[in-house]
Amino acid sequence: MRLRFVGCGDAFGSGGRNNTCFHLTGERVNLLIDCGATSLPAMKRLEIVRNDIELVLITHFHGDHFAGLPFFLLDAQFSRRTKPLVIAGPQGIEARLTQVMEALFENSSKTQQKFELSFVTLSPEQTESFGAVSVMPYPVVHGDSGGPFLGYRIEAEGRVIAYSADTEWSETLIPLAREADLFIAEAYTYDKPVKNHLSLAALQAHLDEIKPKRLILTHMGEDMLSRLETLPHTAAHDGMSIDL
Repeated sequence: MRLRFVGCGDAFGSGGRNNTCFHLTGERVNLLIDCGATSLPAMKRLEIVRNDIELVLITHFHGDHFAGLPFFLLDAQFSRRTKPLVIAGPQGIEARLTQVMEALFENSSKTQQKFELSFVTLSPEQTESFGAVSVMPYPVVHGDSGGPFLGYRIEAEGRVIAYSADTEWSETLIPLAREADLFIAEAYTYDKPVKNHLSLAALQAHLDEIKPKRLILTHMGEDMLSRLETLPHTAAHDGMSIDL
């Protein structure tokens, strides 16, 4: 399998990076993890065939993780997509998408797609299967608005990919990412505590418990980006590909 960082930036585009969007592909897997506002042009720049994507997993409803969906769906409509698409995420996923689509493109949520579109609500600590993909959501801590907030442990084709999503330190990150083949973890700051976000220092304090086989840092603010040359762990960049 291969995971590509379509976008790995924070909400403010620090360092000129795109909003969060990861593309996971394999022999029987083709999915997105989050779809931030800049995702469609970023996917086009990377020449990703959007109409082959079968599943979109959304962690929460902040614009840098969610607001690319209206553009993605309109692009699918106008490019004559026929393959079914599943969008899965926290409780309220369908209603929140309708609100965003109407805010951005009036009446777009009422358009009858030429492809089958379905929604799945993911509940914390209840496994959901999508063909060859198994998803275990975990609750994470990222404020009061824009939730519920979920991180994901994804199993597919004999590999485990864990994603913290946006969160401050939470004990649920330990089972979420324990011994994962790849743990994609937010590291918004180096050691400064910021409410609802994870610092590298807070993450490192628990790595002996998590023991991921591979760790990649994402969603970095200016503080972290200024330290890229000296970081003790791999930092994501837009367009980066990881073979699993």
